[in-house]
Amino acid sequence: MTALEDVLPVDAERAVLVGRVWDVETGGPRPVAVRGDEVVDLFDVAPTVSALLEADDAPARVAAAPAGRRWRLEDLLEGSLARTRERPHLLAPVDLQVVKACGVTFADSMVERVIEERCAGDPARAAQVRAVVQEALGTSAGTVEPGSAEAAALKEALLGQGLWSPYLEVGLGPDPEVFTKAPVLSSVGWGAQVGVPAFSSWNNPEPELVLVVDSAGRPRGATLGNDVNLRDVEGRSALLLGMAKDNTASSALGPFVRLFTDGSDGSDGSDGSDGSDGFGLDAVRAERITLRVEGADDGYLLEGANDVSRLSRSFERLVAAAFGPHHQYPDGFALYTGTLFAPIQDRGAPGMGFTHRTGDRVTISSPRLGALSNEVAPTEGLPPWDFGVGALADYLVARAGAGAPGARTP
Repeated sequence: MTALEDVLPVDAERAVLVGRVWDVETGGPRPVAVRGDEVVDLFDVAPTVSALLEADDAPARVAAAPAGRRWRLEDLLEGSLARTRERPHLLAPVDLQVVKACGVTFADSMVERVIEERCAGDPARAAQVRAVVQEALGTSAGTVEPGSAEAAALKEALLGQGLWSPYLEVGLGPDPEVFTKAPVLSSVGWGAQVGVPAFSSWNNPEPELVLVVDSAGRPRGATLGNDVNLRDVEGRSALLLGMAKDNTASSALGPFVRLFTDGSDGSDGSDGSDGSDGFGLDAVRAERITLRVEGADDGYLLEGANDVSRLSRSFERLVAAAFGPHHQYPDGFALYTGTLFAPIQDRGAPGMGFTHRTGDRVTISSPRLGALSNEVAPTEGLPPWDFGVGALADYLVARAGAGAPGARTP
């Protein structure tokens, strides 16, 4: 049994938490809000989380939602671990938002990406290559502002040594790496299995803070994410990024989106003087995200941390790289902001580093966002992803009709 305090933020009683539940009675997803040890249905407030976050006063709408249909959170956690549509369970807390991701946003992860590239995806060479790359970079890479004159000088020095890489370009250059992590509605939620394909033998979790952004480019809240990564595939070629990142159940999000309530997003927020939590971008800039991987049958334990304050680029710069005159998202987007942590702790033979095994339990947590827990399984053995945009559209039409409360019109 998973205790609620192991899933929810430490200050859950003050947080505005929204998510999604698979409802057996109606046969589809319902937006929900957490109220104590229960979650309440928000469908009559907004039929999707995307539509809810378009409202400037989304936190107030959540607080004022009528006490209609509800589920015990404990039952939803049990249902999530049962992994069947025959029981209500938690889903990823976003729906129509495009799932984007930023890479190489920490100096440590930048170094590891260069190592993968130099190893050509072979973990046996990682330790030797790591020493060479770290000696060449020294301690300067972690303190250089990307896109600065100092960064340009470091680039020239590394070019002279034949060590320049596409990963150093996005780590030190003016533009960050932004890519599409997963199709709309394909992310999995708390308790679900995450997949590792059979064609990968060197892979790892990536614990990340995920911003949830509306169609105007305003970050409206944050959640936790596991950007499952295939190191051997991406190491063979950066052009295989899609193969390394986008597979069935390779994106996990949750457990809930914590809405910003301090007005920093330009919405009708609160400074906390009215009793709300005053939670915003500045709060998550200081968040410390921890990772725990527990082996199912080998007694293995891996622990690490991702200090968001060490991001090499601000949230604002990352959002601006994804959204603007060059690219719009009519239903908003979720943005993985990158990870500091790339596990190198040996699991098997010395020098072979870390890779997942079937049954690994991966828990990603932070004080003010709660905990996201998933189990690793072979991708090919997972139930196929079959509830997409068409299925959601059919569900919304069947349940709400053309004039559904909260529905968006062109």
